[in-house]
Amino acid sequence: MWRFRGTDVAAARALVEAAFDADVTLFDTADIYGPDNDEEFGAAEALLGRVFAEAPGLREKMVLASKGGIRMGVPYDSSAAYLAEAIDASLTRLRCEKIDLYQIHRPDMLTHPQEVARALDDARTAGKITAIGVSNHTPAQTAALAEFITVPVVSHQPEFSALTTTPLFDGLFDQAMQRGMAVLAWSPLGGGRLADPTDERSRAVVALLDEKAEEAGVDRTAAAYSWIMAHPARPIPIVGTQNVSRIATIPDAYKPQWTREQWYAVLQASMGERLP
Repeated sequence: MWRFRGTDVAAARALVEAAFDADVTLFDTADIYGPDNDEEFGAAEALLGRVFAEAPGLREKMVLASKGGIRMGVPYDSSAAYLAEAIDASLTRLRCEKIDLYQIHRPDMLTHPQEVARALDDARTAGKITAIGVSNHTPAQTAALAEFITVPVVSHQPEFSALTTTPLFDGLFDQAMQRGMAVLAWSPLGGGRLADPTDERSRAVVALLDEKAEEAGVDRTAAAYSWIMAHPARPIPIVGTQNVSRIATIPDAYKPQWTREQWYAVLQASMGERLP
């Protein structure tokens, strides 16, 4: 929902319903989504809230995820007081009583993880959030939070694509598998670089994705998503398209089946070197 924007509620509702038609059930937003679209802080949540007001049944059909902890000009604040305020503000904008998955958007280095845990536990006890996750956190930062919280941290949200492979090597996927955490992969198309490769490395990756796409009878986007999904941590690509016809093609990601040789060939092309 990063690019979920505007004032046309009917068009916004059409996007949500198109996602349901494509068997998408997880909707991931954040309070900071808005300024990047030249809109107000919280604009994406507020637009979704207007959709819920028009069609309340849609809320019950989805897993609603949001994020907080970024403040304009600060930039990060996960203090107990601010998180309590941010969660209440998100609920008001979303016009709902509970957020299914609440994630700390970026780690706040000036807040002790025990304080973050206390704020999240309080919100969960009050029935305002159900599950707790982290976004853009290292495995060590996640482990520190998990040490103080009374329920499991259930999800990671890292950047991951065929061009950004850090979670494979920094222990994040290993931690996710060890703890049974979901992985929500943001920018799964490499920030647009897979659509428009401009350097030798991206062109090498794209060539291999295109080979797989042709083999499976899908487009490059589906091949890129499927490469992500092939990892045993079972990453879930966070698809950002705001186009109804593109949303309809999301299930094509299940069609390509990667052999080990093919999958590792993409990784090595991304690395620019062979694995030892």
